[in-house]
Amino acid sequence: MPAALAIAAHPDDIEFLMAGTLLLLRRRGWDLHYFNIANGNLGSMRWDARKTARVRREEARAAAHQLGAQWHAPICNDLEIFYSDRLLRRVCAVVRKAAPTIVLTHSPEDYMEDHMIASRLAVTAAFARGMPNFKTVPGRKPVDCEVALYHGMPHGLRDQLRQRIGPELFVNTEEVHARKREALAAHRSQKAWLDATQGLDSYLQVMDEMSLELGRWSGQFKHAEGWRRHLHYGFSERDDDRISEVLGHLVVKNENYPLA
Repeated sequence: MPAALAIAAHPDDIEFLMAGTLLLLRRRGWDLHYFNIANGNLGSMRWDARKTARVRREEARAAAHQLGAQWHAPICNDLEIFYSDRLLRRVCAVVRKAAPTIVLTHSPEDYMEDHMIASRLAVTAAFARGMPNFKTVPGRKPVDCEVALYHGMPHGLRDQLRQRIGPELFVNTEEVHARKREALAAHRSQKAWLDATQGLDSYLQVMDEMSLELGRWSGQFKHAEGWRRHLHYGFSERDDDRISEVLGHLVVKNENYPLA
């Protein structure tokens, strides 16, 4: 059975950006893997870091269960996602365990470093999946699988310099949007945190608005997720678009990509 692996920075990032596409793949018989690199330990104004990490761990496990995905434990604290040998070996261990055909991760450009570096780690870990001389922690054998790697949209659909980022592909997520919302709602601790620190009226509403905005950009869908494909060199012999191949009519190409 083919597998898709979502690699994100923090608990709730997968639900914000990727869960609709994951659910559609699940409906087509794919195995799903869910991996947040950081544990969310800084995401509370109420609890200390240790309790916050424990709460967010359980919320993430519940969300992964709702998505029908295998949960992989985080490997570091918030704001400690660095492009380092230590983290790269651990991320690659997850990639080898999942042996994915599709990897979904953050945009290379986003409003915070954790997201952007998580994207870089995901790319290199996928690149090293089959290299026998690259040792992972814990140790896992190399895997011989072709990978199609996709980058999601940055929060706010803009980069850190406020420039608009548009997708190459729009995926119609209307039929699974309610399930996506339920999975995001599993991260209950984040409503108070985001309201207090980023002025968001509701984390669920923010996800809805981003989904609707991408739907409007598509010109065809009500709710959508957006994706950009990573160059296939080192990942696949051919420049395959596996998401479009699997999801068919639920995907449309962005005629204006790349944005001027």
